[in-house]
Amino acid sequence: MPTVDARGLACPLPLALAKRSMAELPAGAVLTVLATDPEAPIDLAAWAADEGHAFSERAAGEYELKKEG
Repeated sequence: MPTVDARGLACPLPLALAKRSMAELPAGAVLTVLATDPEAPIDLAAWAADEGHAFSERAAGEYELKKEG
């Protein structure tokens, strides 16, 4: 499973790295994002909703984005 390790990076870097990785994935793929910035889940969830992707929080600092479409 592809993973973006953005631990220790401040927003908007976790989101920017996730966007770049998602653009390279086929529909249905799942991207794991590791991030310690407290704003990361807010940014990731909002972007995922805007783009029609699924967002979930697996654990503190560990998120999943499923590419739709």
